[in-house]
Amino acid sequence: MLSIHSVSSLDLVSKWMGESEKLVSNLFQMARDNAPSIIFIDEIDSLCGQQGEGNESEASRHIKTELLVQMQGVGSDDQKVLVLAATNTPYALDQVHLGDTPHNLTESDFEHLAHKTEGFSGSDIAVCVKDVLFEPVRQTRDAKFFKKNSSDMWVPCEPTERGVV
Repeated sequence: MLSIHSVSSLDLVSKWMGESEKLVSNLFQMARDNAPSIIFIDEIDSLCGQQGEGNESEASRHIKTELLVQMQGVGSDDQKVLVLAATNTPYALDQVHLGDTPHNLTESDFEHLAHKTEGFSGSDIAVCVKDVLFEPVRQTRDAKFFKKNSSDMWVPCEPTERGVV
């Protein structure tokens, strides 16, 4: 029988040192003991904001670390535990790895990318974004021919194009 463990992020926070980590560990252990299980964490954004935020406390870093440790192997067939999380700020999650990088992606572009990257971790997506962002640098580095564009900037081009240098 499927076991469901539903908690709010506030249920996992304690003012006592080390208690939050114990609460997270106990939640995952209970889910493993009662597998197959689903762990649902509401308001995950308040518990796990972006790393490196200026207002991130030492306690918050410890909770994030414990969550990541406990999630190792979750979702594999031998553990039979699934973690679902909800956020009140999905708009903050869409562009986490783009940062302030200018782009003209639409909502449907993000949906298409989400389908193409199903199963990717946040780290996998960060690598993809960085790879795409550096593509112009690689093209410029490897280019042998250049021409001026409409902004009067030199850009890589094919040797057969007009105005090639």
